[in-house]
Amino acid sequence: MVHVKDVLRHAGAPIDFEELLLSGEREDAESVEQAIIAVKRNGVALKGNIHTDLDKLQIGDKSDNVTLRKNLDLFANIVHCKSYPGINTRHNAIDIVIIRENTEGEYSSLEHENVSGVVESLKIITRAKSRRIAEYAFDFARKNGRKKVTAVHKANIMKLGDGLFLQTCRDVAALNTDIEFEDMIVDNCCMQMVSNPNQFDVMVMPNLYGNIVSNIGAGIVGGPGIVPGQNLGDNYSVFETVSTLFEFLTKHLQNCLSYSRPSFNTVVVLCCLIFSFILC
Repeated sequence: MVHVKDVLRHAGAPIDFEELLLSGEREDAESVEQAIIAVKRNGVALKGNIHTDLDKLQIGDKSDNVTLRKNLDLFANIVHCKSYPGINTRHNAIDIVIIRENTEGEYSSLEHENVSGVVESLKIITRAKSRRIAEYAFDFARKNGRKKVTAVHKANIMKLGDGLFLQTCRDVAALNTDIEFEDMIVDNCCMQMVSNPNQFDVMVMPNLYGNIVSNIGAGIVGGPGIVPGQNLGDNYSVFETVSTLFEFLTKHLQNCLSYSRPSFNTVVVLCCLIFSFILC
């Protein structure tokens, strides 16, 4: 947070901060409800990573991250995975924007245990929210000079849920013929991301797949600490870095710089995103 303030101060950006401590690890932290009220009051927020302690979650509980997204209707998560000079990686010249539907899918938190040892977990896909995220992806591509949108799915297995998402993306693509459209099954997509990532431009996908693919994208450009992320809705916006691997950090502290701390590049990009959002 100190570095963000320094960048904005040197840029002459007239931004004041209201700071809240929201943590999954500290008992003296403010509640997620207080954070939601603050975001609604200010309209925009910069969020650090909030670790979810699986051992403390009770049946029916939602993580603080999911609670923020749903209560603020932050329907689009945007992660920009871009190669930076000076960071040596297997692939070069990567420039991928991953757009993830942020409010439904497997993250609907609708699950129950019918009988002991048998759990039902509901995945919710709606035409309205699928269309909203697809339209956002094509609109983003057009406004930012992008040439292609890839829809990621598992419609070959989940024919109704992912089938609805895929068909909705195809319907939206038919109205945006100036932008190339393709679809790809998620397991093939993950393999293509690590073997030939330069084929991708803008990618759009349901919630869980977006979480997985965005972390792959972060990994191939140097780690989640150098990748900026945005959670956007119609009324509010929350900016962050890509989520870190908490368990990895606690076991491998000697190799965690790019995982635990946002790089200077990421801090600058986040500041630019925040400032441009406020100006708009």
